[in-house]
Amino acid sequence: MKTSRHERKLVFENGKVFLGRSFGGNFDKGSYSIFEVVFNTSMVGYQEIISDASYFGQAVCMTYPLIGNYGIIKNDFESEFEVPHISALIVSEVCLYPFNSASFENLENFMCKFNVPGIFDVDTRKITRMLKDEGSMRAILTDANINDYEAVNLIKSFPIVKNHVSNVSCKNIKRFFCNENTEKVFKVVLIDCGVKTNIIRELSKRNCDVISVPYDTDYVSILNMNPDGVLVSNGPGDPIDNFSTISTIKNLRGKVPVFGICLGHQMIALALGGTTYKLRFGHRGGNHPVKDLTDGKIRVTSQNHSYAVDPDSLKNFKLTHINLLDNTIEGIEDKKNFMFSIQFHPEGSPGPRDNLYLFDKFLLNMKIFKKRFSLSRVYNAKK
Repeated sequence: MKTSRHERKLVFENGKVFLGRSFGGNFDKGSYSIFEVVFNTSMVGYQEIISDASYFGQAVCMTYPLIGNYGIIKNDFESEFEVPHISALIVSEVCLYPFNSASFENLENFMCKFNVPGIFDVDTRKITRMLKDEGSMRAILTDANINDYEAVNLIKSFPIVKNHVSNVSCKNIKRFFCNENTEKVFKVVLIDCGVKTNIIRELSKRNCDVISVPYDTDYVSILNMNPDGVLVSNGPGDPIDNFSTISTIKNLRGKVPVFGICLGHQMIALALGGTTYKLRFGHRGGNHPVKDLTDGKIRVTSQNHSYAVDPDSLKNFKLTHINLLDNTIEGIEDKKNFMFSIQFHPEGSPGPRDNLYLFDKFLLNMKIFKKRFSLSRVYNAKK
């Protein structure tokens, strides 16, 4: 599948214009796409990035200059249906002829298949510096002959879309069973806010049966499934938009162990009475240093988020992890109620695998909680 090369224009809401060449999906005549632009500093992992539902509604500017050089690989998708979730891809140079025996198609063919537009031959370092200095902002990508003034007005008049989670969450309950030949350890209900596939893989590797439920599932329905634990997944957008999920988390507190990742972390903080705020340009990359305050160790983490938990709102939970680049909160815990969360991605994909121990901590919480609950029932039966 090929697309014709022509000039493509990226105009930001501050009036800055970047001219480049087209690749990927095409626009209909006179059409355009408006989105928030963010940057990612990962050197590899573009396939996992473009298929990560946390990027829904965003265009990603890759700081690494050459993208696409190892093609698209069957097992590297982070969306269940092997689809992209980004609105557009912005790169300095795109490789159209990858050399990789594991690749089944090139990046452009994949983007064309789902009509995801891209622009290359632009100064991605200049775009990144601008976003760092001025903060993440919206932009318009078009092939049309729209003048710059009109383009800026189109951006400013374009409505800000809320509750992106509803677009990426599963619509029905799904079950992911671990290997039939292994002993089932725990049943985990996964609140799907745009979950990355590798989170499910890591739970399955630990012999957990996973039940994925829509983001707006109420707490009574979840408890009726008799889970050993609940995991609140990553996802796109502002955590405050997800009122139903926050309410569910609040009502699950103390009734079952809960583990939150990324957006799930932010919603747990909100459920515990904390507040969140939007970062100037977010954290997106595979090498963010984070200090684990429980053991003093510094670990490299994979990150992808626009929001953070306000440290001044730390009243009902304990701080467990901090980001060493800007001292933002990376982990919290309500130990009494077996609830904890982390801002980064322990499953990596792409990124380091230094933090898989957090899945083991979740399993330990479920084991301890289950034992205490069983002893409590025995004690009450004897009374």
